[in-house]
Amino acid sequence: MTIALPCRRINLEVINIPNIILITIVLILGYLLGSIPFGVIISSIYRIDITKVGSGNVGATNVLRAIGILPAAIVFALDLLKGALAVYLAIIVLGDPLLIVLTGIAAILGHMFSIFLKFKGGRGASTGLGVLLAIAPDVFLFAVILAAIIISFTRYVSLASITVPLCSAALMLFLGKPMPYVVATAAAAILIIIKHVPNIRRLLSGTERKIGEKVQKAS
Repeated sequence: MTIALPCRRINLEVINIPNIILITIVLILGYLLGSIPFGVIISSIYRIDITKVGSGNVGATNVLRAIGILPAAIVFALDLLKGALAVYLAIIVLGDPLLIVLTGIAAILGHMFSIFLKFKGGRGASTGLGVLLAIAPDVFLFAVILAAIIISFTRYVSLASITVPLCSAALMLFLGKPMPYVVATAAAAILIIIKHVPNIRRLLSGTERKIGEKVQKAS
């Protein structure tokens, strides 16, 4: 199942100034939505600078280790929501599948390279899930279940964050989703894996933190 909403469609075969301006505005808004550093905002309520604790990452996993489950759940939900909202905006305003997924990619890049954090940010997994929720809810459900299974058995969030995007891209292809969605999911998976290279190295060396392990101040 793919979300279908009433929308204004942009014809990419018609290149004119109004269309270019509209597309540019939506892409920028998608990036800015993705750039909102909810991990930093929520952790600041607890008077903690999340960028200086544990891994220094602004995502929900580091918030979980540094503060607790409730703020981590809030950060996860908000990071997911910003990815979904960016895509819904593109669905409603633009309508073209390619532009929809480009807006989703822009949101993921915003999370990874936030303009509000001097172009630093998170790993992109939660925001990527939000994008997936908006373009393919059935694949999103598969991704959530698979992530829960991996985390339950291994206690490695990073392993789920690496594995789930790849499996989601494969499932998108298997289910015959629109090709722009398949390609964008694969591209997002590559971006997320690249951002997880330090985690992959720690997984291979056996030094990756599991859920429940205490954090140390980032150097």
